[in-house]
Amino acid sequence: MPRAETEFWVGKVLKKLSFPKEAKLLKILDIFSGSGCIGIAILRACPEQCRRVDFADVDEKAIKQIKINLKLNKINLGRYKIYKSDLFKNLPKKNYDYIFANPPYVATERIREVQPQVLKYEPGGALFGGKKGLIYIRKFLKEAKNFLTGQGFIFLEFSPEQKEEIEKILLQEKYKKCLFFKDQFKKYRFLKCY
Repeated sequence: MPRAETEFWVGKVLKKLSFPKEAKLLKILDIFSGSGCIGIAILRACPEQCRRVDFADVDEKAIKQIKINLKLNKINLGRYKIYKSDLFKNLPKKNYDYIFANPPYVATERIREVQPQVLKYEPGGALFGGKKGLIYIRKFLKEAKNFLTGQGFIFLEFSPEQKEEIEKILLQEKYKKCLFFKDQFKKYRFLKCY
């Protein structure tokens, strides 16, 4: 289930992104898709003739849920492709205009702070990213820049206490520019980089 913070930042990004009216097929990736809520929100918000989303997740149950949610939202088959992939491993070698990522980032040491309802309904693999919660973020940022077009952007969700460490990773991986943004609770929650 999408969290309120995820809904907030994705909505904010969609309002600011440039979606041309002409028939330009922008390539968008929703990685660590889970239920597919981010990619589906993009497909629903944007003109049909210029929008296509690739969904990628390693979990078979997530893949099934993405298919169900696309059908429920009446998304045309030609507007998306679904990949069962561990990060970028099974994705075609193409460059994306936008990559949206909501990886597992909860630190295992912070399990007590996770709401019982979340633990009950979300698979652990979709939540936890190791001791500091950075395992998947680190792997993602190492590869993601190689899958962007020259004008492309990455949008990444993270936990507020990870901001400083993520800044170090971005420098280490030689990203050109990165902006950090706060959620509706005034906590750093997502970034935009290239």
